[in-house]
Amino acid sequence: QVQLVESGGGLVQAGGSLRLSCAASGRTFSSYVMGWFRQAPGKEREFVARITWSSGSTSYADSMKGRFTISGDKAKNTVYLQMNSLKPEDTAVYYCAARALYGNIWDWGQGTQVTVSS
Repeated sequence: QVQLVESGGGLVQAGGSLRLSCAASGRTFSSYVMGWFRQAPGKEREFVARITWSSGSTSYADSMKGRFTISGDKAKNTVYLQMNSLKPEDTAVYYCAARALYGNIWDWGQGTQVTVSS
């Protein structure tokens, strides 16, 4: 299993920026898809972005395109989510997740709270 630890959440004003980090350990990184999801109180979990670790290919939810950027540092086994132009509706717990390239079961981090004030 892979262990995931998120960090970087906190309070930020609308229009500001925040960078989340996800440190992975336990398994090799190269065969994984890494993703970010979020969940606000009373709402379902929502896909944010993903990156295929081996190729660097990325994908984003439509509402995040142009504002959020997912990237990784293989040497540090760490995935990042750069969040710009933040809005109050971005307030949620953000979760890092990982799955095997050809698998369908995600492993999850503990989550980190992001709160955007107006």
